Amino acid sequence: MIRNRIREFRARYDMKQEELARLVGVRRETIGNLEKGRYNPSLVLAWHIAAVFHVPIEEIFTVEDDA
Repeated sequence: MIRNRIREFRARYDMKQEELARLVGVRRETIGNLEKGRYNPSLVLAWHIAAVFHVPIEEIFTVEDDA
C-alpha cells in the first residue's frame, strides 16, 4: 500500500485541493482520492506532486506492507 502526506504538505503551503490539482494537471477529485488512499498515483503524477512542494517523492509517498 502506498501512503502519502499530500494533505500535510498542502496545509504547509496553505493550498487547496483545487490548486494542487490544477498545478499537476488532474481533477480535484483525484487529489481527494489520493489523500484518502483510494487511488495510487502514477510515477509521473507522484513526481509532479513532489515537484510542486520542492521535495523528493519519498517525503510525500511511502510504500508499506499490507500485512
